[in-house]
Amino acid sequence: MFFSFDGIDGVGKTTQMQLFCDWLVEQRHEVVSCRDPGSTPLGERIRELLLSSDEATPIEARSEMLLYMAARAQLVDEIVQPALDEGKLVVSDRFLLANVVYQGYAGGLDIASVRAVGAIATEGLSPDCTFLLDMSPENASERMGDQLDRMESRGNAYRNRLREGFLAEAKLQSKSIHLVDAARSIDVIQAELRNIAGRLLA
Repeated sequence: MFFSFDGIDGVGKTTQMQLFCDWLVEQRHEVVSCRDPGSTPLGERIRELLLSSDEATPIEARSEMLLYMAARAQLVDEIVQPALDEGKLVVSDRFLLANVVYQGYAGGLDIASVRAVGAIATEGLSPDCTFLLDMSPENASERMGDQLDRMESRGNAYRNRLREGFLAEAKLQSKSIHLVDAARSIDVIQAELRNIAGRLLA
């Protein structure tokens, strides 16, 4: 089974994903965790380029989307699909949904086109369950430090468009995207994630 975590920056994805993976291991599952972009040599090089705040290397939305897709294609080929073929559980920090929202809803690219490119990059693979951690951009911003990457530094107007995009996708894909209120305590959120996963794994 393939799980992913998504949401705007600052909602606690990293913390919740680590706790979730620890729980899966405790349940005696074989777990492979990864981040998108990243987790492969190529993916990490692309991630560095994409998130760098270096203004000397401007990246337009379409190029940005294609770079993410290249990293994702490598991630699927090198890590995700082999792990699934071996019967392992895969947990990814972001996946295609992020591109649909970041470059589509918030970045102005045609959403259907982003999906089409994504289908090629992933060979049609999508998470069985996406945990969408939701919180207002204002509250999420308070959790972020002063050192912001290129995506994080785009301001609250952009982040509001991101949230609206995520919520729209949650309605469109309600069977696989599980909307989770991230403004609650860590333990309460984690209990909800485990409850959802427990039902799916059963």
